[in-house]
Amino acid sequence: MKWRVVLERDSETGDWAVWCPELPGCTSAGQTQEEALRNIREAIELYVEPSPLQLAPGAVACEVTL
Repeated sequence: MKWRVVLERDSETGDWAVWCPELPGCTSAGQTQEEALRNIREAIELYVEPSPLQLAPGAVACEVTL
């Protein structure tokens, strides 16, 4: 799966901030662009990881693909 990310350089520290527009609150940073991209990959993986579900008796969990 592909996600768009935006890299922005901090003018004070020189570090790189990175965020994913499609995933609100999914942000990271790094001292280099490469480090920031590695970090956002991990952040995205954690963001989209499914949470355990408490299902009612008889409920069925399914996955859909877009």
